[in-house]
Amino acid sequence: MTAPLTPPPPPHDNSPHQGWQAPPPAGAPGAGAYEQDGPGMKTEVREAAVVTVALALGGVLLGLLWWWLAPHVPLVGDSVDKRWVVYLKDSEGEQAAGVDGTFTLLGLGFGLVSAVVVFLLRRRGGVPFVVALGLGGLLGSLLAWRLGVWLGPESDVLAHAKAVGKGVTFSAPLKLGAKGALLAWPIAGLLVHLGLTALFGPRDPEPPYPQQP
Repeated sequence: MTAPLTPPPPPHDNSPHQGWQAPPPAGAPGAGAYEQDGPGMKTEVREAAVVTVALALGGVLLGLLWWWLAPHVPLVGDSVDKRWVVYLKDSEGEQAAGVDGTFTLLGLGFGLVSAVVVFLLRRRGGVPFVVALGLGGLLGSLLAWRLGVWLGPESDVLAHAKAVGKGVTFSAPLKLGAKGALLAWPIAGLLVHLGLTALFGPRDPEPPYPQQP
């Protein structure tokens, strides 16, 4: 008489190599390993919008500094055949180039400072913040340019010459001859922020090496 053939019981070895092992619960360590770190995209966009507005308003300070530090271009008015003409008092002077150079140097300085501040506030970087640096810097430069022109001497040169009188020296309107200076702030901000992110930004963790059998 033989015993009935019964299958052996399933093994109870909870080996990590079993494919049917259930995933760890939500609160367990490592459960969120594949979740996205940091704030979501909507939060980044809101923060980047704040950065853009803040940089644009910083153009007020840039415009005030440009108006204060830029050299004055001296002009002289004269009456010839009952017609007023205006000419440069110093035809070989470099004041006009100094006006553009002052705006460019200030823009580079503002780009450096804004990039450092944004990096310290948001070390992880992100596309929205890069866009905010470029767009905010450009808007700030445009605001600074228009503000400096508005605060500067009268734009109607002939009327100004008639008001001060014949042979009297007066300052030319504050004018930005090289419009490329408007890009100094955004370009400097983007380059400095890129360098800081590459040097001091967080690094992605390296994947662990697979265990050898």
